[in-house]
Amino acid sequence: MNFKGRKLVIATMHGKESVLSPILEKALGVETIVPESFNTDLYGTFSGEILRKMDPLEAAKAKCVDACRIVGCGLAVGSEGSFGPHPFIYFIPADEEILVFMDLENDICVRARIVSLKTNFGAKTFTDWETAAHFANSARFPGHGLIISNQQRTQVKKGIQDWEILREYFNRYLGDYGSVVLETDMRAMYNPMRMAVIAEAGEKLVQSILRICPHCSFPGYDVSKVNPGLPCAECRLPTKNTLSHTYTCQKCNHTEEQLYPHEKRNEDPRYCDYCNP
Repeated sequence: MNFKGRKLVIATMHGKESVLSPILEKALGVETIVPESFNTDLYGTFSGEILRKMDPLEAAKAKCVDACRIVGCGLAVGSEGSFGPHPFIYFIPADEEILVFMDLENDICVRARIVSLKTNFGAKTFTDWETAAHFANSARFPGHGLIISNQQRTQVKKGIQDWEILREYFNRYLGDYGSVVLETDMRAMYNPMRMAVIAEAGEKLVQSILRICPHCSFPGYDVSKVNPGLPCAECRLPTKNTLSHTYTCQKCNHTEEQLYPHEKRNEDPRYCDYCNP
C-alpha cells in the first residue's frame, strides 16, 4: 500500500501538526493539512467544561472521521491524551497518548500508544501567592501554560504564560473567592513536554503503519496481543513479564508470534512470584 502524494488531515486545533507533520510527511510521503475551525473541545476538555463521553481510542477515531468529512479526504491522524497516576507506579503522574491513523478508502486503522512519565501534570488549591508561585515554577511556567480558576469553576482563565497576568488573576480570584486553583494547561500548544511525547507516539505510529503483513503485504501489521510468561532466570517458571508479541493482519487475519520482543530471554528473580512472593 502506497500513501505517497495523498492528502492526510491531522485532526487537531492545538498545534500538534508542528511535530506530527514532519514525521508523517517524511515516512509516508503524504501532504498533511489541518482542518479550519475544527473544534476538538467538543470531544472533551482537560479542564472539565466538557466531559469526554468516549474512551480515548474511540475519541481519536471520531476525530479522524469528522476531520476527513470536513476537508474531503480519506487519510487522517487523530490523537487523544489522558493524564493521571501511572498504571504501575501509582504515586507518579503519567501522560498517556494514543494516536490513530485511518485510511477510510482502504479500511485501514492503525494505532500507537505511549505511557510516559515525562509530564508536568498537576493541580493544587492555594491561599497565598508564595506557594502558588512555587507550584508555577515546578510546573515549568511560563514555558508551560497554566490554568487558573476558582474552586467552583465559575471563573476559568486558560493558556496563561506570563507572570504578571498570572499574579493579576491570582489576586483577583483570591479576593473574590478566598482561594485559587492552579493547574497545568495540558493542551499541546501550551505544554512542550506533552508535545514531545506526542512526537514519540508519532514515530511509533509510522513504524506500525509501515510494518506490512508477510502474507498479503497489507500495512499496519501490528501487535494484537502481549503474552506474559518470560521465564525466571533462577527457577525457570513463567513470570508476568512479556515473553512474546502476537501480530495480526487486519486484512487477511494472518497471525504469528514473535518471542522475546524486548531482547530478554529470562527475568530477574526479583520479579518472579515464586522466587520472590
